[in-house]
Amino acid sequence: MKVAGVTITVIFCIMLSAVTAMATPSNIIWIPSTDVQPFMVGHLDFDNYVRGASNSENGRDPNIIDVGFRLGVLPYEKAQLEVGFDLLLMGQDPNDQHPWSGNIKLATPEQSICDWSPALAVGLYNARATADIEPKDAPRVYSGQNIVYGLISKKLSALGSLPDLGRFSAGYYVGARRALVNSNNPLTAKKENSGLLLSWDRTIKEISDKLWFAVDYMGGDNVDGSVNIGFAWRFNKYVALTIGYDIWNRKSVAGENTFTGQVNLDFP
Repeated sequence: MKVAGVTITVIFCIMLSAVTAMATPSNIIWIPSTDVQPFMVGHLDFDNYVRGASNSENGRDPNIIDVGFRLGVLPYEKAQLEVGFDLLLMGQDPNDQHPWSGNIKLATPEQSICDWSPALAVGLYNARATADIEPKDAPRVYSGQNIVYGLISKKLSALGSLPDLGRFSAGYYVGARRALVNSNNPLTAKKENSGLLLSWDRTIKEISDKLWFAVDYMGGDNVDGSVNIGFAWRFNKYVALTIGYDIWNRKSVAGENTFTGQVNLDFP
């Protein structure tokens, strides 16, 4: 535990020294991607998750709003680093008392090691010291999940008469035991703090170079586990809009499925 505490402290020091603004890491729909913001290019996002139905027992679950900023901080082509912060609000849930969290990602792009090498990324997100997180706060504790992950991705380009198959990604994550659990009841809740990360995405060039489609999956019967599908339209090099639908693995802790709208703004 001491090692984990020191690691998180060091990461926060790096982030505080690199950027003073308040975002999830570069992502697919829900899970992180192997993408990284270019050096000194900022990214502001506004993500809204609206419930698609009411909970039959407790009425409508709260919507989720996430506002964040991230910035590329390394000027190297083969070693890329981004850092960021999030402000995440979810109705009247305990997370509103601790809305700020941080993230950091280190990655290397495809072909940086050799001609056939995949993209690789490791990172941490929803990060915050967890000393004041109590069992009663779980499972809807986003700030303090301290999710550490690793990812590998590869684009399968068109070969001969075969179509472009898009990009496939796979990875694994581990998060805080007290935050990622499988029940709302603190007396019976069990840790559910790890799982697979999978995704596929592709630019639909047959229609437009501005249109992108993706599906991703986060394993685990916790508040984050889900299957997500969506598409994005890039209006120009600075503005993009993502529309998607999220199917939560364990609705008893995550709530009913959501529609997501994500406004993405890049600026030099």
